[in-house]
Amino acid sequence: MAVLTLDPLADLMPRIASGDRQALRQLYQATSAKLFGVCLRILSDREECEDVLQEVYLTIWRRADRFEAGRASVTTWISTIARNRAIDRLRARGPLAYADQVDDLEIADGSIPADALLASSQDAQALGRCLGELDERTQTVIRTAFFEGVTYEALAQRMDTPLGTVKSWIRRGLLKLRGCLEP
Repeated sequence: MAVLTLDPLADLMPRIASGDRQALRQLYQATSAKLFGVCLRILSDREECEDVLQEVYLTIWRRADRFEAGRASVTTWISTIARNRAIDRLRARGPLAYADQVDDLEIADGSIPADALLASSQDAQALGRCLGELDERTQTVIRTAFFEGVTYEALAQRMDTPLGTVKSWIRRGLLKLRGCLEP
């Protein structure tokens, strides 16, 4: 039974999994600017971002068969890969490395912005509602860590707060979110 999806990129994933280079090229053209932005926000180094982006698309090529349309959109799935690869690269720099905040980062690619796509989903609405129930500090650390891709270590440095404290805020906030989101 075919899964009905509104995600225009979902049709590319089975093709990529079967070795279709043209499908990977189409995915790259549709998403590379956004993924580069994810990497740049975390690493703040264009050259390093280009290296990470290459690793991301190699990972997509190798693991496209693991994508499940029912669990996440293609954009969410590949953005997670990009975020994780960039954080891995950041951690490889050493324990004192952290990402400086990049202000006014605008990478226009002509497609519908990811935040507009997310805003239209019911899950995003529920998440937004539940995030709104958290105190402002907890909202800030969760949004910064998970939506901006900032590591816990970098977040602790930015907030001039011990790492353990930041981790505790995030852990407690995630537990509240899970409680709010569970049926």
